[in-house]
Amino acid sequence: MLLLFLLVFMMTACGQDVANQNGSGNKRGGQDKIKIGFSVSDLTLERWQHDRDIFVKQAEKLGAEVLVQSANGDSEKQLSQIQNMLSQGIDVLVIVPVNTDALSPVVEQAKREGVKVLAYDRLIMNADVDAYVSFDNVRVGEMQAEYLVKKVPKGNYFLLGGSPTDNNAKMFREGQMHILQPLIDKGDIKIVGDQWAKDWQASEAMRIMENALTANKNKIDAVVASNDSTAGGAIQALEAQGLAGKVAISGQDADLAAVQRIVEGTQSMTVYKPIKTIATKSAEVAVQLAKGEKIQADETVNNGKVDVPFIKLNPIMVDKDNVIDTVIKDGFHSYDDVYKNVPEDKHPPRP
Repeated sequence: MLLLFLLVFMMTACGQDVANQNGSGNKRGGQDKIKIGFSVSDLTLERWQHDRDIFVKQAEKLGAEVLVQSANGDSEKQLSQIQNMLSQGIDVLVIVPVNTDALSPVVEQAKREGVKVLAYDRLIMNADVDAYVSFDNVRVGEMQAEYLVKKVPKGNYFLLGGSPTDNNAKMFREGQMHILQPLIDKGDIKIVGDQWAKDWQASEAMRIMENALTANKNKIDAVVASNDSTAGGAIQALEAQGLAGKVAISGQDADLAAVQRIVEGTQSMTVYKPIKTIATKSAEVAVQLAKGEKIQADETVNNGKVDVPFIKLNPIMVDKDNVIDTVIKDGFHSYDDVYKNVPEDKHPPRP
């Protein structure tokens, strides 16, 4: 009888253990951590390294553990990495997509397995996404164009877009054209070229700019570069022609190299999207999704399949006049790093 009792007890205990597992095989008992899969498009870019570090820190503070993988700009690699994450029993999947149009198969797989999906900074298209955290990307494009138009109200403009597979790049362009189109129609601005840089690569942007300068006999007054990486590549091409600092050029992300170029005078501006804000908020939303809590969204945005709850954050324009009050004050970059290449007698007062 004692042996029979022990066998029954062991079988009951096993049954309870199985009952504590969710559909993806991850234990959800009271003491088990929430497991987040964080798929990042490309950790070779400085911007995403900041995001990863802050996101992981906040998620761990909230009691979650994070599996991070970088696709290094390869959309096929991202798909296989996400499938691998799903096999490890994650509760929520957070994705910075390489190709915003290519992820519907893994998103649908996640949904079948009861895993929530959060689109981080870039909206995943044509898929059943649970939430989207990003900045007002149309406004980013407007800020870029507004700044350049103030500096160069008339002249030849070159449009240097980002990755054609990134939905954000299209939103930046939409915002840019809100500002530029009336001036184009008026005849004040002439668009002398329009190209998109594959994977936001600086080398690709440099090649595009070299060809643009040749085609236009160096007569370009402003470059609407959609981020700092493409701006950096374009500035290399401009430097080779002695035009760096003479041609107005926009950017975005407030990368250290870009902020250094701004205080040195070769890049006109950047758009700072406070990384601490988006990374912290995304970690909080991911944990809320894993717990089945209601998400407080600002609005919804249609991705071609569903209306996705959108937590919308505000970007900040940065130029040489407000760099101290923005990226340095926030601790995103240090004063010494920003002014590293500027002669000390030309440094502004320390904050």
